[in-house]
Amino acid sequence: MENATAGISIRPSKNPRLTSGAAPLSFGSTAADHMFTCTYGNGAWQEPSIIPFQQLSLSPFTLALHYGQSVFEGMKAFRMEDGSIGIFRIDRHWERLNRSLHRMCMPPVPEALFRAALHELISLDRNWVPASPGSLYIRPLVFASEARLGVKVSDQYEFIIVCSPVPPLYPDPISVKVEKNFTRAASGGTGYAKCAGNYGGAFYPTQQAREEGFDQVIWTDESHQYFEESGTMNLMFVIGGRLVTPPLSDTILDGVTRRSLIQLAMDAGIAVEERPVHVEEVREALTAGSLTEAFGAGTAAVVAPICRIGIDGISYSLPPYTAESISEKLRVEFEAIRTGRLADRHGWMEKAGR
Repeated sequence: MENATAGISIRPSKNPRLTSGAAPLSFGSTAADHMFTCTYGNGAWQEPSIIPFQQLSLSPFTLALHYGQSVFEGMKAFRMEDGSIGIFRIDRHWERLNRSLHRMCMPPVPEALFRAALHELISLDRNWVPASPGSLYIRPLVFASEARLGVKVSDQYEFIIVCSPVPPLYPDPISVKVEKNFTRAASGGTGYAKCAGNYGGAFYPTQQAREEGFDQVIWTDESHQYFEESGTMNLMFVIGGRLVTPPLSDTILDGVTRRSLIQLAMDAGIAVEERPVHVEEVREALTAGSLTEAFGAGTAAVVAPICRIGIDGISYSLPPYTAESISEKLRVEFEAIRTGRLADRHGWMEKAGR
């Protein structure tokens, strides 16, 4: 049976895989029952639809496979205390998606289409949203679908949204290596965009770090003097009781989790500094004991405490994390807001449905 809601054609699955019980949690390997899809052609987005989750059929000539026009977002939906489903900060994710699309010469996704697609898809697959500490990871994806061998901006695109129930990405504190040979992003490049190539280029140095016993890398700038990001997360330090984080630039992703944690820290009266952070400053603060916390912040990880930092072959251990750690207090409050256990005073959550 097919119906249409908010201009979106909806074809429910005849064989839903989750009819009762809790969704299985594994990061990014279990798909919910449905997916959203919409094609761009002739200068406009055409006939959006929600269909049963299925494989894609692509020509080997598909431009995205050759020239990298592919952009995605990472979002989450949560099961709220009152039983409803809340989607976190739709507006910020839509804005960032379109900034990335603009950088990659790809057509913008209208806000009304983005918002309606999320509401209808999450409402249809609401049984897949796990209770806390799990969440429903949402992956909007736009890629060049024109079939042509030739270096050109595509005239055709696919906009897809898929979902997966997930646990927290890093259940335990992580160890990181400060990367001083490879660079994640260069000034004037695509570092601020959430495009596929940024991630593929990071695999090799990350793999090397893991062979050396680390979980992730901390990226530095082109001079390898200043910190930028940690793996696929924004980076934060607690130095002398102040929350310190590198400033946004065209080489650093404007993290929605980063913005939210900064807001919560300021609400709590914690001094926040968005400024360049020199590697030597951190080394000295680690040695002196004034750097008491370091953590990554991102959609998948939320807050990922760092227990060990490797700099130039020397490992520095951080103090154990406790319930009194700033990162833990921010994480607990953040999760309480996103699950409805605390008031949503900044209006970050939207309940799925119409």
